[in-house]
Amino acid sequence: MSFAGLVFLYFFLPSVLLGYYVLPRRWRNPFLLGANLVFYGWGEPWFLPVILATAALNWYIGRQIAAYTAPRRRRIWLLTALILDIGLLVVFKYAGFLLEALGLGGLLPGTLPLPLGISFYTFQVISYVVDVYRGTVPAERSQVCFAAYMTFFPQLIAGPIVRYDELCDQLTGREETWNKMANGFCLLMIGLGKKMLLANPMGELWQALSAQPEGIGLLGAWAGAAAFALQIYFDFSGYSDMARGLGRLFGFELPVNFRYPYAADSIREFWRRWHITLSGWFRDYVYIPLGGSRGSTGRTVCNLLIVWVLTGLWHGAAWNFVLWGLYYFVLLTVERLIGTARLQRVPRPLRHIGTMVLVVFGWVLFAVEDFTALGAYLRAMLSPADGWIGTQAAVTVSAYLPLLLCAAFASLPFAGRWVRQYSGSAWMRWGVTAGCLLLCAAGTAALAAQSYNPFLYFRF
Repeated sequence: MSFAGLVFLYFFLPSVLLGYYVLPRRWRNPFLLGANLVFYGWGEPWFLPVILATAALNWYIGRQIAAYTAPRRRRIWLLTALILDIGLLVVFKYAGFLLEALGLGGLLPGTLPLPLGISFYTFQVISYVVDVYRGTVPAERSQVCFAAYMTFFPQLIAGPIVRYDELCDQLTGREETWNKMANGFCLLMIGLGKKMLLANPMGELWQALSAQPEGIGLLGAWAGAAAFALQIYFDFSGYSDMARGLGRLFGFELPVNFRYPYAADSIREFWRRWHITLSGWFRDYVYIPLGGSRGSTGRTVCNLLIVWVLTGLWHGAAWNFVLWGLYYFVLLTVERLIGTARLQRVPRPLRHIGTMVLVVFGWVLFAVEDFTALGAYLRAMLSPADGWIGTQAAVTVSAYLPLLLCAAFASLPFAGRWVRQYSGSAWMRWGVTAGCLLLCAAGTAALAAQSYNPFLYFRF
């Protein structure tokens, strides 16, 4: 993975940028499509037919929906697209899980390989055909533009989930400027720094503490859970920043996916800040069509239950993800029943601390798939029976403590506010430039040196 990152950063990306800007504007989208397919095919060439067929069929179905005015025919084409897209996702991602749940696991001799980014690009094409059906976006005429949108390599594998209406005008009318490219480079380096300098070390701390939860003690267990919370945040938000930065290098503006979620003071606010494009997708294409909060309290709770079971399953075909989704369903339902006005009476610092305790606890449900191991870790978090912190856990936490505190501070908006406050000054511009170059050097060194370099969202 580290070698692949170096190849991407210092060979693939410069080559694509050079070719992109040398070519006349009318050839840039076809060239970009070719680069997307090379990027995807480099890792999994055997899944290129799947993603190409998905693009071609959804483009065709979108054109058919737009061509007809009869509601029945439009619905038939929409259902065809939904069955095709959801069917492929179920086959590749959930077949084994569903067969095991039905006691028919023996029917599948092995685990099906999961196409990279299938959860992301499936949700994108579903939003496209639904929006065409609703009449909120026009059907794309160009096969090349549609395929370039669906396979756009900066966000193909790890998001954010980009809806067609957010990119359709940019596919033909984007503006590439030096300022946008400079901002894109800085955002790319910030994302690289988040991933290599913060997420990976926090992952190492989590791995060390979660390996033997019986002896780490209560504080050690919470330190491990906090480390995973920071790992998954900097891992995923880092890749989202890299995607947005890469998009700007080619003139595209991709949607923001994170807004300091660990600054939230309620669970509802947390999900308005975390993985914003996924939350928005479920709101607009599942929750609101089901009726949203317009019906009775019971119906609203039922709608929330459906959304959060699906949200859990989107993240992975395992029961712990279902449990994680149900956990947030319960928290959000309780918050809704309490009401915003009552919650606001609690002092904000207490609301923030309570929210973070619940979020960090929830990440353990997300991280540990084996229920026996999950039970052992939760016991360590909830009971001081093994002491407050084990000797080895204390040594491990002490070694990572400065970085753990730096990561916690970096997850909050203080530094960002300070940069924005002085963004007009010359010394801040030079400081940001120097900082991005330092991040580039440090991120490159980490890519070359680190053997531990997991990518949490490859499985989604």
